[in-house]
Amino acid sequence: MKPKRIEILGIPVDCVTMDEAVDWAESMIHGRQPCTVLAVNPEKIIRAQQDRELLDQLRSADLLIPDGIGVVLAARLLGLGHAERVPGSELMPQLCERAASKGYTVFLFGASTAVNQQAVAVLRDRYPGIRIVGSQHGYVKKEEMPSLVARINECQPDLLFVALGSPHQELWMSRYLPQLKVKVCQGVGGTFDVIAGRVRRAPKFFRSLHLEWFYRLTSNPGRLRRQTALPIFAYRILKERFIRAA
Repeated sequence: MKPKRIEILGIPVDCVTMDEAVDWAESMIHGRQPCTVLAVNPEKIIRAQQDRELLDQLRSADLLIPDGIGVVLAARLLGLGHAERVPGSELMPQLCERAASKGYTVFLFGASTAVNQQAVAVLRDRYPGIRIVGSQHGYVKKEEMPSLVARINECQPDLLFVALGSPHQELWMSRYLPQLKVKVCQGVGGTFDVIAGRVRRAPKFFRSLHLEWFYRLTSNPGRLRRQTALPIFAYRILKERFIRAA
């Protein structure tokens, strides 16, 4: 069943839970057309308001998961619908677990060679029996893309995880998915680094309080420039709430 799609500040997102996202992706594995799963968070919403290409890519995606708690709270505050936070970094492992139990095939594309290989090793250890049919680091030149597409098509993975960072992975998926023989393609950002142990997720205490963004910021002050989107997002949501209430 297709989740309810809403728009937050003009940017689409689906009202979906983690279990619903996993079940939906599995149902698409049995379909005929390739489909895309992209994450939506406050930073991406602010960027998409100014980047028409990114906005078009989001609107054409098959499933838009509410990755940031800000998106979830905004949906509720504006009375648009009920959703749960579905982090892409958690959805990918859930899909890998389902793949291992059901025999679905997986391909990993993105990150550095070392991170990519380590992520493959960790997934094979964590989910015995998982069928990872191919992998490729993300530093592929434009002229090498046709051979990569051909190799992915040889493998015909049910699940293709693309870790190129946003908006590069959205652009790549928009351009090459029509040529690919895959069933579900998820943009996963830096998830390979997390799986490989190169980047630590916030401790459970921070995650339970929905303060993972704060932990990442304090752990890596270089993210400050990116996080300036958060107060802008909060201001625009409150402004929209005031307009709706007037």
